Order: sequence, then structure tokens, then C-alpha cells
Amino acid sequence: MSDKKTTPPATKTARAFDVRTFIAALIGLYGVILLLTAFFGTSEEDLAKADGLNVNLWTGLGLLAFAIAFQAWAMLRPVRVPPRPDDDG
Repeated sequence: MSDKKTTPPATKTARAFDVRTFIAALIGLYGVILLLTAFFGTSEEDLAKADGLNVNLWTGLGLLAFAIAFQAWAMLRPVRVPPRPDDDG
């Protein structure tokens, strides 16, 4: 009989392969595109259609805030990947 104590293998995290990271990146990219459109592509006619509200600016800011929150969630609560039985560590 062996007196060795076996420690359970450490769990790994998904990190870059977490789907929340991809979603945050895409939504953040759309937010940046809308912000650029708000600053460089919005005419007075567009503002008049929206009753003086720069819709691209506010939507872009909202998307960026959502992307930051989503990425923070992915970093603070990472997905734990259970070890495979044939994985030696």
C-alpha cells in the first residue's frame, strides 16, 4: 500500500476561448464603428431626422459599455474546464 496522497488535478479556465470574449469583442467593434460614424459621418440632415439626437453616438456608447461589462464578467468569473481523465496535468 502506498502512503502517497493524490491531489485532484487543477482545473483550467477557458480564457481566450470563452464565447463571452468573442461576443464582447464583436459588440465592442460595432460600438467603435458607430462612434466613428457619429463623429465623422453624421450630417445635419441625419440629426434633424432624429430630432437633434445623435443616435449613433448614444448607441455606440451603450454598446461599448455593454462590451466592457461582458468582458469584465468573463474575466471575473472564468469558465472552469474540468480535467480529462487521460490528462496528466
